[in-house]
Amino acid sequence: MPKSSRARTALRILGRSIVYFVIGSILWVALYRFVPPPVTATMLVNAVDGRGITKNWMSLDDMSSNMAVAAIAAEDGNFCRHFGFDFKAMYNALENNIEGRRKIRGGSTISQQTAKNAFLWQNGGYVRKALEAWFTLLIELLWSKKRIMEVYLNVAETGIGTYGANAGSMRYFRHDASRLSRAEAARIAAVLPLPKKRAAIAPTGYTRRYGDRIARRMGQVQRFGLDACLK
Repeated sequence: MPKSSRARTALRILGRSIVYFVIGSILWVALYRFVPPPVTATMLVNAVDGRGITKNWMSLDDMSSNMAVAAIAAEDGNFCRHFGFDFKAMYNALENNIEGRRKIRGGSTISQQTAKNAFLWQNGGYVRKALEAWFTLLIELLWSKKRIMEVYLNVAETGIGTYGANAGSMRYFRHDASRLSRAEAARIAAVLPLPKKRAAIAPTGYTRRYGDRIARRMGQVQRFGLDACLK
């Protein structure tokens, strides 16, 4: 087969693959607008490692509003104001990390974390990041902000083998997420960045201080209406 023919064949295959991926990903995201994700890549990896999967889906309407407010206070103060990406936060995170400050910070929004947790995997380089950006755009287009927060608070890892705020609440506080107090929600939010290294019950050191800061920020989130898109 001449080189030109092979090149055209390869381009056709590539083009079809891209079309199938775009259509498939749109349908996948559209499905999760109404159906809770049954399992995620992170859950499967941890299950293979012997950590198991403990989860208990709870709608955002049934969950204490303290949990969503705590997530905004901890992870993404501009959640209701951006369209998936907070470029100012990304720049500040990059500047902070380049300057070598003690705590390395990321600039991912709750929307980006939801896209990663629900559709992708935890590790990876530029390919994963590019896919994350694509799925972030899709959920912002096809879901409401309320749905994004609902999925995030149900699939995010809140402890080793534990997923979602409701399962985390039952693990740490022995009651479901409908009864989370401000302090309890802040503690779960403090665990989210490093669930394998932090515990929400009887936290010490940085986790305790971070949880206390989140609890204080929650008042500002409510005072300035930064959670308005969830009401």
